[in-house]
Amino acid sequence: MAQSVKLADDIMALVRREADLHSRSVAGQITHWLKIGRAIERSGNFDHTRITAALEGRLDTVELREEEESSWLDAFATRMAEPMATEQEFFAQRRRLGLGVGLDAGGNLIYAEDAAGE
Repeated sequence: MAQSVKLADDIMALVRREADLHSRSVAGQITHWLKIGRAIERSGNFDHTRITAALEGRLDTVELREEEESSWLDAFATRMAEPMATEQEFFAQRRRLGLGVGLDAGGNLIYAEDAAGE
């Protein structure tokens, strides 16, 4: 059964470009990359459990091999770009209390009522 998946626009642009270059459908390109990624994770040069340990702070990143470090950095950047549930709740509570919720480009505190109009 087919499934729908939402991917970021920049990822889809890469998929479409590569699919065109290799005469594949978009689904074929994604499937191809999934198979490659799975094979790499299962290879002896790439240990996904080590990357997970580094993301969880149980392994120092200087101990990662080059292939692992690249994957760790991608995952780390993705995680840092998205607020955690505790952060979302923290700022929701500040908005409810009418307290500052962030900084503007000039470094000035933005209050809940200012942020609501953005």
